[in-house]
Order: sequence, then C-alpha cells, then structure tokens
Amino acid sequence: MTTSASTYTLGGMNTIEVRELAHFTAVADALHFGAAAAALGISQPPLSRSIARLERRLGFPLFHRSTRRISLTPAGEVFLADCRRLLADMDGAIRRARRIGTSGSLTLAVRPGAGQGVLAGLLDSYAARPGSGPVEVLYCYDEAAALHAGAADVALMCVTTTTDGLDLLELGDERPVAALPASHRLAARPSLAMADLHGLPEFNDRLPHEPLDAIVDRVARGLLVVVVGEGVADRLGTAVTAVPVVDYPITHLVLAWPADQAHAPRAELVRMAQGLALQGRLAPVVQEAGAQSAAPRE
Repeated sequence: MTTSASTYTLGGMNTIEVRELAHFTAVADALHFGAAAAALGISQPPLSRSIARLERRLGFPLFHRSTRRISLTPAGEVFLADCRRLLADMDGAIRRARRIGTSGSLTLAVRPGAGQGVLAGLLDSYAARPGSGPVEVLYCYDEAAALHAGAADVALMCVTTTTDGLDLLELGDERPVAALPASHRLAARPSLAMADLHGLPEFNDRLPHEPLDAIVDRVARGLLVVVVGEGVADRLGTAVTAVPVVDYPITHLVLAWPADQAHAPRAELVRMAQGLALQGRLAPVVQEAGAQSAAPRE
C-alpha cells in the first residue's frame, strides 16, 4: 500500500523508496558503485548508503562484494528483473495519467507503412467529431510495447503481433503491394508473385526500420524493393509504383489498447472506429482461401 508519492510498504515490510529501486538497478547494470553514481549524477557515498539501507529493509543481500568487484546474489538477480518491471510500469502509469490529466489528447502508435489508408480515415473522422482532442501519431516498430510502456494510448497494428493483455477491435484487411521504381521492368505487371521479388538483388523481405519517406526515397532511387500495405499507395509519388503481390499474406488490421484501463478519449475513438468498421468505411474484409480472421475481443 502507498505511504507517500515515492514510498511503498509491502506486507508489513519496512518502507521501500522508489529511488532505492532505481539506485539498485543502476548498480546492477554497472556492477560498479562509482560508475553507477556517475550515471545517476550523485556521489558514491550516498549511493552506497542507499543500497545498504535497501538490503536492510529487504532482509537479504543483493550483491556479493569484494575488494575488486561486485556481483549480484541469486536473490539480487531475481529482484532485479522485478525492479525493472515495477519501474517501467510506474513510468508508464505516470505518462498515461499525465496525458489524460493535462490535455485529454490521444497518442496512437502505428508501424511506418502499415494501414495508412485506415489511419487517415480514423484521424479524419475523429477530428471531425465535436469536442475531440488532438491525436499524436507515434511511428514505431513495436506497437504492443508502446502500449504496455504507456508511450501510446491506442495502436493500429497487425494481429500477427503479440497482443497479450490488449483489447482488440478488427478494422479490416489490407492487401500487400510491391513498391518498385516506376521505371523498373516489373512495374508494368498487373501483379507479382514472391518468386519474382526474391530474384531481385534489391529486394528486402523485411520493412526497414526507417521513416516511410526514407523508404519511398530509396525505392525511387532503385536501391530497394519492398512489400508494403496498399494503403501507402497515395504516398508513393510518381517515381514509385505499387504492384499487387498475389501470394503474400494479407494484413488483418486491428485497433488495440491496454485491457482494463479507463481512458475517455480512447473510448470515444474506439466507438467511432467500431461504427466505421461495421459500415465498411475503413478497409474491406478480404476472404483468403483456408484462412480465418481472428475474432475481436471485447
């Protein structure tokens, strides 16, 4: 139970301060009190006292100490993993609460090049609603991690991504297209197979971890060929051509958010998205032979 803004009492245990956990993780990372103190911006004696006080409160040593080096005890290794999780959870909770308490805005995470047409439809429809707040788009490559860490309130993502601990709303499907230079010999084809692309030295079967504009620029210069969602077609420009890929898996797009966390602006976005999805105004649902879409979780 909480005893102050930065201290906690657990099961009758003496009060533990959050900064002591931060001090412990810093020393565990550096395995050197002097280096950890420098990283924290404090002197070494207060840091040593903080760790000693934490060990007294816990009732067991966290480090083996010698004149030459320190190392974690088995209990310290277990405690370190939990400390990282606790500090990350607390940081995420503070960021989520701060966003709601100060602005009522939303942060939406999405992978570059994924669901761009759906994203535009969501943002335009939400902005048109009376009283809606601003929506910040966070481009990242691990949308689920952004949600769990509190960096984002909601995410537009593919259901192939790990979605443990998240609620989902199915939005529709996005067909894959190959982004090719407009002058490429394959650009005039009505469709392509993956075998056509694997024969190209510039083909990359993974989307580079770069902004979409940088990816498009590399494609236009003939340095890259990559498969993206058809929703990016409007952003490719005249120098890049999108050609459907017939045997690449279709992307099933969902809106995802942390389960059991109240957030009024997000709830409004989800309700709006559900209505748009039911009307088929965001993306079509494509039937694949032998494939089934994941059922939405309430």
